[in-house]
Amino acid sequence: MSAADTTTPAKVPLPRQAPPPPGAAATARTRPRPSRRGAAVPWLLLAPCLVTLVLVMGYPLVRLVTLSFQTFGQSQLWGFQPAEWVGLRNFRTVLGDGEFWAVVLRTVVFAAGCVVATMVLGMAVALLQQRVSRWLRTLVNIVLVASWGMPVIVATTVFKWLFDSDYGVLNALLSKVPGVHMSGHNWFASGPQGLAVIMLLVVWGAVPFVVITLSAGLTQVPKELEEAARLDGAGSWGVFRHVTLPILKPVVVMLTTLSVIWDMGVFPQVFVMRGGHPEPEFQVLNTYSYDRAFVVNDYAQGSAIALITVLLLLGVVAVYMRQMLRIGEVE
Repeated sequence: MSAADTTTPAKVPLPRQAPPPPGAAATARTRPRPSRRGAAVPWLLLAPCLVTLVLVMGYPLVRLVTLSFQTFGQSQLWGFQPAEWVGLRNFRTVLGDGEFWAVVLRTVVFAAGCVVATMVLGMAVALLQQRVSRWLRTLVNIVLVASWGMPVIVATTVFKWLFDSDYGVLNALLSKVPGVHMSGHNWFASGPQGLAVIMLLVVWGAVPFVVITLSAGLTQVPKELEEAARLDGAGSWGVFRHVTLPILKPVVVMLTTLSVIWDMGVFPQVFVMRGGHPEPEFQVLNTYSYDRAFVVNDYAQGSAIALITVLLLLGVVAVYMRQMLRIGEVE
């Protein structure tokens, strides 16, 4: 072996790393580390709200589910007989009743009409507000908030007086039109006509919230995009369809879903408008559930109908969540 082979190999120097930027070490030392205590703070702040929801909504929901699987009437209410577990018998009875499906169809049609009218009218008013002066926009907002803040019972009583057959203002005004004779006309003589009046009441109470929310959303639409669309030859409808509506889609989806939930859960408008005794052609799901529970005194079937209504609304919520997740993925 030669002398060259016995020499110690030279060490290759490692490449020098670039020095950290000034202040990086101090930043690394001062960066706060997440702690268990910090992670628990949001839950501690939410605890009062969660406890309130459990106390206010938890027990009634559990009781509702329990009653729907039992036989529970006046005898069980007063303690003369114990409640008996009957499994799915109440649900089979309800789902096998043709009257129930008629009520479901009436509720869906009623809610769909209210939602479409509310969204179309609310969008129209919100768009018109963008074209008027500031003082007129402020005046309209004040009127909207005032009507929105009116209690439902008060608004229903006012509408009941407006459409009264003998002393109603609407009949008196329509009778002044040449060739129109509406004196003594009963708007609630037929189900469709009476439900149209109640639908008008529901839309009147829901439009303010939709208008205010959409007006806030319209302020986030970039004016540059609208001007660019107009320069490309788009008209007012084209600007709304291709620029305004896509930006407002999350707000529109949210408002539509909330409107469906609220309008399918209508109760006081129908109940008060019909004097506490809605006729069969005016029954919707909530009033039908109330009628079965507190008029027929079959609390078990009333609970089953209410639980079915909750499941239907959960389906609407599931569709809403799916749409919102898709919107989030696109963004």
